[in-house]
Amino acid sequence: MCKLFINADPELWLSRTHSLRIDGMVTSVRMENAFWQVLAELAERDGMNLPQMITRLYHESIDAGHDLGNFTSFLRVCALRYLELQLSGDVPRDTRVPIASLDADRILAGKTGEPPTPDVVSKARH
Repeated sequence: MCKLFINADPELWLSRTHSLRIDGMVTSVRMENAFWQVLAELAERDGMNLPQMITRLYHESIDAGHDLGNFTSFLRVCALRYLELQLSGDVPRDTRVPIASLDADRILAGKTGEPPTPDVVSKARH
């Protein structure tokens, strides 16, 4: 079992710091490269760069009343949640399908449906 994990690329567990500006305040986030890679894929799916997506997650979380005392942990959980939703089939593995095109309420209610096709998705991006 352990061989599957210990033979992974060591670059994945090296930490990297990103600095970004949220509401005029500069903040730094330090995470392992594996998390940055997942978050970058997530951002790209919706046509955003990493700072744009992180800022959006921050604002939507605050708007939902969440206390983001440990923002880095929140981002790690977002990355893991994204992978979990892909494994469950609630989020298509096809990265051409934007997250914004998915029915979040349906997914959260545990009702899986047919994921949108890439041609329907292209309309959602524009």
